[in-house]
Amino acid sequence: MSQQNSKTSLDLPWKLRLFIYILSAVSDASRRSNVTINRRLFNLFDLKSPPSNKPTNGVTTSDITVDASRNLWFRLYTPAASASTSVDNVVKFPVIVFFHGGGFAFLRANSKPYDDFCQRLARELPAVVISVDYRLSPEHKHPKQYEDGIDTLRFLDSVSFERLCPPCADLKRCFLAGDSAGANIAHHVSLLANDYDFRTLNLTGLISIQPFFGGEERTESELSLAGAPVISIERTDWTWKAFLPEGSDRDHPSVNVFGPNSADISGMKFPATIVFVGGFDPLQDWQKRYYLGLKKSGKEACLIEYPNAFHTFYAFPEVPESSLFIKEVRNFMQAQSPK
Repeated sequence: MSQQNSKTSLDLPWKLRLFIYILSAVSDASRRSNVTINRRLFNLFDLKSPPSNKPTNGVTTSDITVDASRNLWFRLYTPAASASTSVDNVVKFPVIVFFHGGGFAFLRANSKPYDDFCQRLARELPAVVISVDYRLSPEHKHPKQYEDGIDTLRFLDSVSFERLCPPCADLKRCFLAGDSAGANIAHHVSLLANDYDFRTLNLTGLISIQPFFGGEERTESELSLAGAPVISIERTDWTWKAFLPEGSDRDHPSVNVFGPNSADISGMKFPATIVFVGGFDPLQDWQKRYYLGLKKSGKEACLIEYPNAFHTFYAFPEVPESSLFIKEVRNFMQAQSPK
């Protein structure tokens, strides 16, 4: 394991630094002290990308409704190269069910940064990507996000999805993935999946990208990286209050997944997991504990550390570690796929 980075500033391109500053400033201005959000203000800056049935950089996209009553839907990303393949000889791609970050409270599946990121995953891995637009806190608190996640998996496994599923999608090679709060959702959806016998869907692996976990304790990285981009103790504390049931603290098992109130998962099925950690991420100590907790529970897990990576580094192709990340994900998926 790499030694924790002692610096709190990064030499980032000015356009990237400006983007991070604006997004952070807007989210801060949108958060109210009474733990509500000014959605109108945030949505002014949350640019959305429409779906496109014509290939965009080799990927087609469409939006599919899971449950209209709660506005649960996902964006489907299909590598367009497969469209020219005959039905009899169709190339099969693994499926990634992706949960976006944003502290459970911000951004959507069609927000431009996540649309760009999922298009890149579909194109460069390649894979069929399903980006879930789950309900947001504080309007919808725990466990609504987890319920939306497992219900999406059940929908993908249903007869209703068969006519919508691209011929190239191999649901027997299904990976859960998420970044930050989305990685938290992916973890808990993996546990909920133990209660279901899926018909065709098989959970092959979990791609945990800088997962958002925590606890009542203040870790060394949270304190020493107070000036790092994107994440701060004040922001994460607010986010947990907005997400958790009333009266809960940060040792709630949804937050501190291997903490004093957590359940023993050693006897549960859990997919092989790859955990990505950045040396400039204040959450890194919790992320490493997550990896160690999986290992101690007898689960297959590997840890990838990038000493100079900040929280959300993977979303920016201009950052060198972003390309390394894509390669590691591709290698992980190939290693977990049935021979």
